[in-house]
Amino acid sequence: MGVEVITFGCRLNTYESEVIRRNAEVEALDGIVVINSCAVTAEAVRQAKQTIRRIARERPDSRIVVTGCAAQIEPEAFVALPNVGRVLGNQEKLDAKAWRATRAALDAQRFGLGHGDGQKIAVNDIMSAKGSTAHLIDGLEGRARGFVQVQNGCDHRCTFCVIPYGRGNSRSVPMGEVVAEVRRLCQRGIREIVLTGVDLTSYGRDLPDAPALGTLVQQVLKHVPELARLRLSSIDSVEADNALLDAFAKESRLMPYLHLSLQAGDDLILKRMKRRHTRADAISFCEQMRRLRPDIVFGADIIAGFPTETEAMFARSIDLVDDCGLTQLHVFPFSPRPGTPAAKMPQVARATAKERAKRLREKGAVALLRHLDGEIGARRPVLMELGNIGRTEQFTPVKFAARCEAGVIRDVAIAGHDGRQLIAC
Repeated sequence: MGVEVITFGCRLNTYESEVIRRNAEVEALDGIVVINSCAVTAEAVRQAKQTIRRIARERPDSRIVVTGCAAQIEPEAFVALPNVGRVLGNQEKLDAKAWRATRAALDAQRFGLGHGDGQKIAVNDIMSAKGSTAHLIDGLEGRARGFVQVQNGCDHRCTFCVIPYGRGNSRSVPMGEVVAEVRRLCQRGIREIVLTGVDLTSYGRDLPDAPALGTLVQQVLKHVPELARLRLSSIDSVEADNALLDAFAKESRLMPYLHLSLQAGDDLILKRMKRRHTRADAISFCEQMRRLRPDIVFGADIIAGFPTETEAMFARSIDLVDDCGLTQLHVFPFSPRPGTPAAKMPQVARATAKERAKRLREKGAVALLRHLDGEIGARRPVLMELGNIGRTEQFTPVKFAARCEAGVIRDVAIAGHDGRQLIAC
C-alpha cells in the first residue's frame, strides 16, 4: 500500500514530505496517510482539516498522522480530528527516531493499548531548535529538478505571519553539507538544483564566520561544475548580499528568475506589516538586477486587503506590478491569523479583500501575457520535466507536442503560447 503523503503549502514542505516518506517507509508504516500541513493562511489550515475529515469519512479504517506548521502551532486541534493517531511537530517530522516512536504509538492504538491524546502528540518547543542539517533525498521531479534545504526558520516577526512559531528561529545548513548534497544529486542525474528555505536570504548568520547566501551560491557553482542549473526559491530582496548580486551578474548557471517577498506596494502598509523594505527599495532592487542580468524575470508574493488598506493604498500594490516589472504573481487575500498583531488591527471587509485579490490576479494575468508575447520567436534552452512540459531559464513553462525525456536540456524555438505557457516549435 505504501505511505501516502499529502502536502500543503510551500516548496520547503514539498521537500520535507520526501524526507517524511522515506522515514515512514523505513519503519514499514504502510497504509498510513501523512498530512504535511501549512499555516501561512487560515484557508490553508481549513483545507488541511477538511482533507482529514474527508479521508476519515471515505476510508473509515485509515490511520492519519498530521505534521507541518499548522500541526506545530495547534496540535490539540488536529489530534481531536477523526482517525488522527499521531501529531508530529516540524522538528520531529524530520527525525527518523520520531517515526519509530510513531509506529509504536499507532500499533499500541491498534491493539487497544493507547492511553489518551497525550501519547498522540509529539510536538516540542520549536523555538529551542538549534542548527540544521541536509536530508538526503533524490529529485522530486524525475531527473529534472532537485531541492536542497539550506535554511529553516525565521528571525523576523512580520505582523501577519505565524510561520516563525511553526518553524522556529533561523538556522542554516553548513556550506560543506550543502555542496555535498548538490554533488550527490548531480551524480544521480539531476540537472537543476533549487536552494530553498523559509527565509533564504538570512542564510549563514548562525554559522561560523556568518557566510552569506551569495557566498553559498558561489561555492556550490565552484565546487560542483557538473551542475547545469542553480535556482533560488523565494528571497527577501532587501537582504540580498553583494556576493549574490555578483553571482547573478557573472554566473550563467545561476538562473535568471527571482521570486520576491514584496507583500505590498504602499509604504504605510509595509510599515504596518513590519516589513524591512520600502516601495522604493523594491523598485530599485529590480532595476539594479536588470542592469546586472538583463534577461532576469521576477515573480512576487502580494497580499490584498491588509488591515487599514484603503483603495489608494491598494492601487499602489497594483502599480507595483508595472513599476517592478513583475511577471508571476502569488496573490493572497489577507487572512487574519489568531495571535498575530495584524489580527488585532482594523480589518478590511473580507469581500473587499477578495475583490482586490481578484483585481490583482487580473493584473498579474496581463503581466504574464506580456511576458509570453515577448518570448515568441526566441530560442530558449528548456529543461524537460515529466511528460511534455519543460522550463526556460526564466522558469516559464513550455509545452511540447510530444513527451520528452526528463532531465534533457533542449534548445528550442518558441512558436506561441496559450495564455499560461509557451509552445515550442
